[in-house]
Amino acid sequence: MSLRGAIAAAVTPLRDGGHAVDEDAIEPLVRSLAEGGVDGLLALGTTGEGVLLDVAERRGAAERFVRARPGGFLVALHCGAQTTNDTIALAEHAREIGADAVAVIAPPYYPLDDDEVFAHLRGAAGACSPVPFYVYEFAARSGYAIPIPVIERLRGEVPNLRGLKVSDRPWSQVAPYLLERLDLFVGSEPLVVEGLEAGATGAVSGLATAFPEVVSRLVHDRDPAAHQRVVALRNGLAGVPFIAAMKSVLAARGVIRNADVRPPLRGLTEAELATVAGLS
Repeated sequence: MSLRGAIAAAVTPLRDGGHAVDEDAIEPLVRSLAEGGVDGLLALGTTGEGVLLDVAERRGAAERFVRARPGGFLVALHCGAQTTNDTIALAEHAREIGADAVAVIAPPYYPLDDDEVFAHLRGAAGACSPVPFYVYEFAARSGYAIPIPVIERLRGEVPNLRGLKVSDRPWSQVAPYLLERLDLFVGSEPLVVEGLEAGATGAVSGLATAFPEVVSRLVHDRDPAAHQRVVALRNGLAGVPFIAAMKSVLAARGVIRNADVRPPLRGLTEAELATVAGLS
């Protein structure tokens, strides 16, 4: 089943100072997202600290996210990792446990050329086939953009390629990824309405993990007030560690048990906690 609408980029609940996954907190988080009106979630992506977890932790968390989904609620798994071997292993696991979709970001650190990026993504897509596969484009995290010719080549050779999540900004950096026969999900919430008007399918939103109702209205209704709200949230959170901020909001509401993040990420200072409380 292809992704649709408003997808929350979910946090991964942690414990023990961020050194262990709090698997028992995953089900309440999934329930809160479904009740908040989003259509599904992407687990273990950027907001989910996926690249900071080892393969065993990611598998365990993925199983809990998939097991917790209510009927009709979509669970996509981010399977991108530093190596192709780990990425393929995670993509295979996603297929085995019944994930609704798989997304993969280009590996960071090494500036891969077109053939290297293509082989990496093709291998991941093949490992999860026939599960719908989405390329996760985020140049600020990978260190380079996935070239459009690579996407076009994948479209011609990878039968389960369904689309892309593109977290770049401004819109001029996103628009080239509006490609024929591929769904595009916008990652930067202030660009969602512009993206939908240009033909995007929906959004995969980090803010939606703590503010699902707002992002649901933004995507489903193109609500001007919701647009203003996500712009205010993103502006207000500038300079504040984003993942810790989302977890702090969720912990304050009792959705997860604490706001632990995986080192080297850090929690919020008292001043940052006050900023987040003022926004939420």
